[in-house]
Amino acid sequence: MSAAAGTPPARRDLRAVALGGGHGLYNTLTALRYLTADVTAVVTVADDGGSSGRLRHELGRIPPGDLRMALAALLSAPAALEDCRASDPAAAERHARWARILQHRLGGSGALAGHPVGNLLLSGVDEYCGDLVSALDELVDLFGIDGRVLPMSTEPLVIEADVTGLEEDPRMSRVIRGQVAVATTPGVVRRVRLTPEAPAACPEALAAIAAADVVTLGPGSWFSSVIPHVLVPEQLEALRTTAARKVLFVNLVAEPGETTGFSLERHLHVLNAHSGSLPIDDIVVDAASVPAGREREHLERAAQLFGAQLRSVDLVHPDRPDVHDPVKSAIALDGFLGAGTRN
Repeated sequence: MSAAAGTPPARRDLRAVALGGGHGLYNTLTALRYLTADVTAVVTVADDGGSSGRLRHELGRIPPGDLRMALAALLSAPAALEDCRASDPAAAERHARWARILQHRLGGSGALAGHPVGNLLLSGVDEYCGDLVSALDELVDLFGIDGRVLPMSTEPLVIEADVTGLEEDPRMSRVIRGQVAVATTPGVVRRVRLTPEAPAACPEALAAIAAADVVTLGPGSWFSSVIPHVLVPEQLEALRTTAARKVLFVNLVAEPGETTGFSLERHLHVLNAHSGSLPIDDIVVDAASVPAGREREHLERAAQLFGAQLRSVDLVHPDRPDVHDPVKSAIALDGFLGAGTRN
């Protein structure tokens, strides 16, 4: 794989796994693709809003939206397109065009309005194959994608949250059900859980985590895209036992609804409360957002709950202060892997 100007060189034989969902996972997959072609996305499957929610309700299958975005990320990653252009410029253009088609939303005002093409395609192939992993592998093969996309669980999940601040008594909590409702609640999310309580993990995802050299978690919607990955018991155990270097990317800013008012330290504390002190090697935060003095000490102590080294680096996209820059993330990851020091 050739690297674009300003990006680190690719690492041959590096096996990477990225856990997450939505736009955060899209950016991390783009970053990892600068380093290696062997990238596996493990994706949350609890979405119940928009097109995914409609298809989930109508077809009774795992919601496709976050899986579609992961396919598009691997298909359209700049490094992937550059590699393809070097050997087959026409194929590179097809890849870029198909990535745009997968993300295109249908217009009009009928029953199909608003559905991304990729959601309909994946849902149809899933129904035809009768197995989501097989359907995803079929699309990876069809489009010639390097890497793999897998669901976090083999069954559709529901997120529930205990939320305070919705009752007159601030100590009282209310159960909020559904990913969209949790993501947009005006209250304070205290804890989340999955229904079913101990969902089955995807065996192929467990195998990928076990074989990986590096596993990333985050950034993304903290309670609905990041924390769910540690609520699947078999996957949490796989994360505990893998020899891979584990890297956590913390969000650049608090997310309205889910984490309004959260500090970097609080992001770490709530993840720790849900994961039971999951061992992590590197916790990556944007340097400009790291507090000074005693607050920084508190953040470093929060990182130590995971046995992690706190890494303060420049991560911000030059055009979007709330978005991670994939090139900067790739450079940071390359530096951690090159350092060779792990807890």
